[in-house]
Amino acid sequence: MSEIYLNLNEAAEYLSISEEKLKRLIVQGRVRAIHDGNQYLLNKEQFNTHLSQMEKYKELAEEYYNEPIPEDRDIKDED
Repeated sequence: MSEIYLNLNEAAEYLSISEEKLKRLIVQGRVRAIHDGNQYLLNKEQFNTHLSQMEKYKELAEEYYNEPIPEDRDIKDED
């Protein structure tokens, strides 16, 4: 069973961002965290929506880039 709370280092690794960026997001109030006097603790569940949206974006981008380019009907073969 995975832990519900992550420290700053674990959460940054989980989100694939730097610790400095994550700390800025906490200070700005964009990410919720508890400071226990020594370290920040972040509830892992608050990132589920973000991570699922990022996965959907990656899938859509992959679909888009893998779609073949249609032939241009205006080009005439001069051979």
